[in-house]
Amino acid sequence: MTTGNTITNTTAHEANTVTAGPGGSVNGEAIVPGDKSLSHRSVMFASLAQGRSNISGFLAGEDSLNTVAAFRAMGVSIERPDNTRLTIDGVGMHGLRAPSAPLYMGNAGTGMRLISGVLAGQSFATEVTGDESLSKRPMGRIIDPLRQMGASVSSQQNGCPPLSIEPATALTGIDYPLPMASAQVKSCVLLAGMYASGTTSVTEPAPTRDHTERMLRTFGYPVETNGAHVSMQGQGNLNACDLEIPADISSAAFLIVAACIAPDSSIVLKNVGINPTRTGVIEILQLMGGNIELHNRRDAGAEPVADIHVRTSHLKGIAIPEALVPLAIDELPVIFIAAAVADGTTTVTGAEELRVKESDRIAAMAEGLMALGVDAVATPDGMVINGGSIGGGVVDTFFDHRIAMSFCVASLRSTAPVQIRDTHHVETSFPGFFELCASLGMVINRPPASA
Repeated sequence: MTTGNTITNTTAHEANTVTAGPGGSVNGEAIVPGDKSLSHRSVMFASLAQGRSNISGFLAGEDSLNTVAAFRAMGVSIERPDNTRLTIDGVGMHGLRAPSAPLYMGNAGTGMRLISGVLAGQSFATEVTGDESLSKRPMGRIIDPLRQMGASVSSQQNGCPPLSIEPATALTGIDYPLPMASAQVKSCVLLAGMYASGTTSVTEPAPTRDHTERMLRTFGYPVETNGAHVSMQGQGNLNACDLEIPADISSAAFLIVAACIAPDSSIVLKNVGINPTRTGVIEILQLMGGNIELHNRRDAGAEPVADIHVRTSHLKGIAIPEALVPLAIDELPVIFIAAAVADGTTTVTGAEELRVKESDRIAAMAEGLMALGVDAVATPDGMVINGGSIGGGVVDTFFDHRIAMSFCVASLRSTAPVQIRDTHHVETSFPGFFELCASLGMVINRPPASA
């Protein structure tokens, strides 16, 4: 790793502070960790399937490991032959056992919302908890449809975790129009629908990632998709299978933007998932002038993958089409970094969902960009960024992994070092991120391991 001034004090902020830049480039080949969304789902579906499933490419990050721990606590045998492989002996749809303690989902909104759909159909009571950040995220959006199906679910008075889920007498399928574009809510309803009588259907206001529908089919559970309408019959079964999880495009996005904005850069990212409901980041950057090519397209299980080649690009500001926003919702923080160095103005609208992620990502990114001298104005549903130069300074991450990684990428074009506070949550989705960035040519200084 690149060496330099290190931070030796041991206060909470300083021990988790990374100083990045200024300058650097990004060159070489890289494999980013497995897809986090798919890792969560693979554990859930394999646990509920009949027989043994072998999972490869699993993300060994804190979020998905908490999902593993939750299903182990409910009696599922899950072994890890190595860091990225799982062997799961499924217990069937009705084989889970009551855990002896609350299920802790850490920082994972995906984990909590999806597992709640599974737990809604069980014959035992459970409590689902999370860390301080997750405990502030809205769960009313899943509680409402689950209650309509007959589930007994309660939360704190503000609609946030922990969640208490009592045994359901019987669940009944519903036809649920999603009030917001959310793959997590859609998936929660579909997972509960497996335990419901009759038909469960969801209608989306805008396309969202379809990993749940694809993976259900892979595990042998029929799902019908007709435009924005997804439906399934309840009380079916899942069958074990072997599943390959591709690299996470949300993690790859940081290196894609890095190679676009850094001088003299050329990087190939191998085996990245390019599910069409997730490629908004590539489409947006290409509209901005990003030099991005997809090679070696193929399928990994039910998911399309490719190798992504990115070179230094001359980016221009654009009005990001609202239709692409749901397809890049998790990648928008690092897209804001691209906008900060692009020529002209970039506007983002229709992204109010960013305000209820691990942090209020609109507010967090606007504050960090302004701290670095960028002309950025937060709006209720997005941001207006006038591209130019990025200075140095100190930015807070609000304990959000994507905020931390985004400002690390910003340091490639900063005129002075960028100090990024509270970076430990990066491990939830991208273990080894800073080490990989340094190996590719970025300027990264971290405190000693003993700090």
